[in-house]
Amino acid sequence: MNKTIRSAAEAVAPIGDGASVMIGGFGGSGAPIELVHALIDKRPRNLTVINNNAGNGRIGIAAMIDAGMVGKMICSFPRSSDPRAFTEKYLAGEIELELVPQGTLAERIRAGGAGIPAFYTPTAYGTELAEGKPVAEFDGRMYVRERWLKADFALIKAEMGDTHGNLTYNKAARNFSPLMCMAAAKTIVQASKLVEPGGIDPEHVVTPGIFVDQVVEISDPKQEEDLIRAGVAYA
Repeated sequence: MNKTIRSAAEAVAPIGDGASVMIGGFGGSGAPIELVHALIDKRPRNLTVINNNAGNGRIGIAAMIDAGMVGKMICSFPRSSDPRAFTEKYLAGEIELELVPQGTLAERIRAGGAGIPAFYTPTAYGTELAEGKPVAEFDGRMYVRERWLKADFALIKAEMGDTHGNLTYNKAARNFSPLMCMAAAKTIVQASKLVEPGGIDPEHVVTPGIFVDQVVEISDPKQEEDLIRAGVAYA
């Protein structure tokens, strides 16, 4: 039951070429920077990355794109305050984009974790995003059918974890992470603090350990915005 692992590099070692990877975070809030940078050091290729956005500056997901590791991005916001990495690759035809409305993205991930293969939503009906998708009318309103979204791996940042993989999050840093933990075949977590079983009040557990495969303690995690302000470029 002990799911702890010694380093970020060891945690991401199973992620190989062609894998699909969900990465928690809403911009820098909840972004598992240390796990992402460890993955950059490993350099798998042709990854499908699922995140709220397509990276910022030259760190994190943006640095993955810079390194030519990402073949496809599934996200809601490919543009950011500094979207150079994605923009350059996209305009060069070197990365594919699947644009998904934010609420639909969250629900597709939730559906993947809940075992629901498809659902209907009015969002995007009549737009280019709905082209080629089945539609149906319910109570006089048109809806678009969307498929679940699952992944081979999820990289997640937690505030506290125990050795069994039970997790808590720091306020809004929770965002997509609990859903991604459920929707990935293997969930890898960096936690700011690791405790023994029983060290987290069961009433405070957000993600139960059954959805977590590995957890590594990163006691002083970096914040994306701080790195960007400092002009850091990870390569």
